[in-house]
Amino acid sequence: MQTVDVVVIGAGPAGTVAASYLKKQGYSVTILEKEKFPRFQIGESLLPCCMEHLDESGLLEAVKPLNFQKKTGAAFMRGEKRCEFYFSEQYTKGWTWTWQVKRADFDNTLAEATRAKGVDVNFECEVLAVECGPEKQVIDYKDVDGDMHRIESRFIIDASGYGRVLPRLFDLSKPSAFSPRGAVFSHLEDKNRSEEASNNIFVHSFDDNKSWIWAIPFSDGSTSVGIVGDREKIIDLAANGGEKYKDFIRDFKDLNGRFKESQLIFEPRHILGYSVGVKKMSGEGFVLSGNSTEFLDPIFSSGVTFATASGLLSAKMTHRHLQGEVVDWTKDYEEVVQGGIDVFRSYVNGWYTGDFQTIVFAKTIDEDIKNQICSVLAGYVWDQSNPFVKKHDTILPTLAKVIQMKERAEA
Repeated sequence: MQTVDVVVIGAGPAGTVAASYLKKQGYSVTILEKEKFPRFQIGESLLPCCMEHLDESGLLEAVKPLNFQKKTGAAFMRGEKRCEFYFSEQYTKGWTWTWQVKRADFDNTLAEATRAKGVDVNFECEVLAVECGPEKQVIDYKDVDGDMHRIESRFIIDASGYGRVLPRLFDLSKPSAFSPRGAVFSHLEDKNRSEEASNNIFVHSFDDNKSWIWAIPFSDGSTSVGIVGDREKIIDLAANGGEKYKDFIRDFKDLNGRFKESQLIFEPRHILGYSVGVKKMSGEGFVLSGNSTEFLDPIFSSGVTFATASGLLSAKMTHRHLQGEVVDWTKDYEEVVQGGIDVFRSYVNGWYTGDFQTIVFAKTIDEDIKNQICSVLAGYVWDQSNPFVKKHDTILPTLAKVIQMKERAEA
């Protein structure tokens, strides 16, 4: 029976940020990761806010030598309409840039840097059973050779992402309120990339706001290109080795032939029904972080930011708990994380209803409004001084209606 202070399930960004922070506080920490690293993962466009989390957990310096593509903003397009956001102009004071990353390299670097700090990182270890109690938690897992192991800890942080270990074992998952959607994607050679296209994620809206394309540039000259749409559309585009996906991105008018002659680096892959929620984020002896809590939609690239934010906060709360403090997990953790999720939920809803596009593609957009929205797009969704955070649930539809009325009157 191995005994440690904390077991972290999952070696993605949430898990490594949490484990590194706790190790820095002097705890013994073990990570159990089901997959073998490096491994492919989408969620390649980071937000500036997550740089703060990497820095505080002591992982930022490990990533810098990889020379990932610098990301300074985001560009949204719909037909002839276009709006660019530059993080240097955002309302909230914070990081003004971040990276576009190949997650295989990014996640593996975080894992190895966490191991170098003294965390026991174990790959290809599948958690099969968990028993939680007030004083100790017992985890049974299987290693790569099929051998069974048992480890005991004082606390568990579930950062298992799409694996959702504890939500599955403890029946914590609940359906998403969003319509079932999916994504089909690949990496392509990008020989026609402009300098502007290198520093931004490009998002192209089509199909009456129901579908969109991402183009995420990497420093090696390749670009991640994905199509998001309803379940039936994605199944159709991904069929027969993604033939329709290939034709679509090469012929899509708004891409202006950018990928017309591009070769695919790997055959298209797809995922379906990625949006999911949870009934609660914590319980006796455990807390959920990252995608184990809730995943909304990839439209605003919020996945890694919520992973690092919740990973860091879960570690800080675990530290307080292990120090003997009486911790209010609902108020100080769940409501905080949920607050950020709810802000982005409003923006995801605004994207698919068209309210977001109405605002950013208006004939004119107030600079203060644009900069406040830019802070949300940079991941600063906990800044209550920003009206577009504080009033997130009403401000987008209200402003969109005002703009529509004004433009109709002018017409």
